[in-house]
Amino acid sequence: MDRKSAQEFDRTATTKTAAKTATQTTRSAPLTIGALAKAAGVGVETIRYYQRRGLLREPQQTRGAYRVYGEAELARLTAIRRAQQLGFSLDEIDGLLALNEERDRDRARDAAQAKIELIESRIRQLQDMRDALAELVHCCEHTDSPAPCPILRALSSA
Repeated sequence: MDRKSAQEFDRTATTKTAAKTATQTTRSAPLTIGALAKAAGVGVETIRYYQRRGLLREPQQTRGAYRVYGEAELARLTAIRRAQQLGFSLDEIDGLLALNEERDRDRARDAAQAKIELIESRIRQLQDMRDALAELVHCCEHTDSPAPCPILRALSSA
């Protein structure tokens, strides 16, 4: 490796290490509710709502007049967001978060399998809707103009 490449490598590695250290420092430092919300990608009101529902505990530790949050709360918020993205409701998420990672594997798998079955059912319903609409569009394209619109007729006669 030539000198210029080595210097570039060192600079890049140093920058990455500094960024990683800054992230770790930021993440391990106590967070206000606003900082927690920003780090988790949610709103402050979302955090308060989760606290009211019992999904997230209110912190006991304070810094002056402010409650402070830590890594555990950030990890829990991240888990809630991931579960929502997978289609779980907040009630289902509450149940999942109550499970033990070591002992409740079967229950977690059953919940995920039930969600897969629900998603597959919805996909079939959406395909049926698409097929019905495609048929109406086909009828509309192949119906002469003086005749009523098959799409509007289907909507009004349903």
